[in-house]
Amino acid sequence: MRQGTENNSKLPKFERWKLEKDGLAVKEELNEFARLGWEDIDPVDRDFRLKWLGLFLRPVTPGKFMLRLRVPNGILTSEQMRMLAKIVQRYGEDGSADITTRQNIQLRGLLIEDVPDIFSRLHKVGLTSIQSGMDNVRNITGSPIAGIDATELIDTREIVREVQDLITDRGHGNPSFSNLPRKFNIAIAGGRDNSVHAEINDIAFVPAYKGDILGFNVLVGGYLSSTRCVSAIPMNAWVEAKDVAPLCGAILIVYRDNGPRANRKKSRLMWLIDAWGIEKFRTEVEKELGSKLETAAPKDEIDLEKSDRIGIYAQKQPGYNYAGLNIPVGRLGAEDMFELARLAEVYGNEEIRLTVEQNAIIPYISDLGLELFLQEPILEKFSVNPKPLVRELVSCTGAQFCNFALVETKNRALALAKELTEELFLPKPVRIHWTGCPNSCGQPQVADIGLIGTKARKNGKTIEAVDIYTGGKVGKDACLGNCVMKGVPCEDLKAVLRNLLIEKFDAQPQEITNYPQKLNA
Repeated sequence: MRQGTENNSKLPKFERWKLEKDGLAVKEELNEFARLGWEDIDPVDRDFRLKWLGLFLRPVTPGKFMLRLRVPNGILTSEQMRMLAKIVQRYGEDGSADITTRQNIQLRGLLIEDVPDIFSRLHKVGLTSIQSGMDNVRNITGSPIAGIDATELIDTREIVREVQDLITDRGHGNPSFSNLPRKFNIAIAGGRDNSVHAEINDIAFVPAYKGDILGFNVLVGGYLSSTRCVSAIPMNAWVEAKDVAPLCGAILIVYRDNGPRANRKKSRLMWLIDAWGIEKFRTEVEKELGSKLETAAPKDEIDLEKSDRIGIYAQKQPGYNYAGLNIPVGRLGAEDMFELARLAEVYGNEEIRLTVEQNAIIPYISDLGLELFLQEPILEKFSVNPKPLVRELVSCTGAQFCNFALVETKNRALALAKELTEELFLPKPVRIHWTGCPNSCGQPQVADIGLIGTKARKNGKTIEAVDIYTGGKVGKDACLGNCVMKGVPCEDLKAVLRNLLIEKFDAQPQEITNYPQKLNA
């Protein structure tokens, strides 16, 4: 039985709305919504339940919707990317797309009257946005170089697809998992460098050997929010690849039926684990699963520092390479998307891969075609060898499109990164993550320098500002950073970051440095 079916009057409004009508129910009402127009749709359906279909109406762009896709393991075909480009293109200057920190893509500027046709087009190319918002499992992340990495341990592609198919009933929508207490993140690591940021997911699977068998150790409870930021903890469980999807289903059902719902700020999975303890949580999951879980392997196989995968790398397939392209702050226009699709078709295997750093990868570029590929004009914009700070930059949507954001992020982040790169020599990469509000969509706590939007007072006026975090680490021995400065005015931020880079990251002042071209073997 779903939690919250008694004493409904005491539940938060979101829980009451879910009990009154499942979010997936609006799937059958899209044609009527398109006929009515956005202003005449029932407000709860429009502003709340449509998020179950990945549709978000933002107050900062009245009448225009954002559509969040599901892109399992971050892999798109060129046909799919071209279809997304056509959707964005129809909205002119209002249309754009963002690669997100969960390896998926969001489209902006959509009108509700076009949505039935857009959904039909997406279905024809095998894409869905079902259950991608609100209290559902978000896009499932996996290794961005699955199947092509010479040092790979486990190919995550099929495993991620199995988990998505379970949760969404193969894209049709699954009511069994559409009423979770809160949002939910799942990551499946297949390589040695923790490319999925396992530590900040509600469930994370990390490669580990038990004897001669390679499977996964399981971590649970990690998340970032305005209330709390906590790393995932060991569940003391190990599973083989075939058991990943069943275990995800069992954990989700236990969370669905027992997770706290009275306070949305205290409803993520870790709050249930805190209340029960990890041993009881594991026992309840075993009951739901119908079998005992094996205890965790003594150690996992995450033993490399994390790579951003930007540059040219040899694949494990002889004679082929993949190219990691830097997409500054993940922002794409329609023409950019057409170009990525073209590159994948002309030089690769008609595939584009997305990363949690908001970048793109074109795989299967032949040795013979590599020189021509590197001469493509689009690589001046989406470089395989970007300058420092721009290379490692990550940003949430910010105030331009998101009503939760307290500051503008993407444009400001990119401008500052470019300016500081010209003024400083950086001996090593520095990852700077921006997020417009404490909800932490830009994942600032995992960055070398993380910036969280806030407001501050200066000269008697309220102005845009940031709290600054440092010390986040990814790859092996990953950990979350700590706040070191609060309420730094954005107008003063360049000087503060400049000093921080010099004092903490060994940057040196300079006139202008021309960084040498560096490709990766």
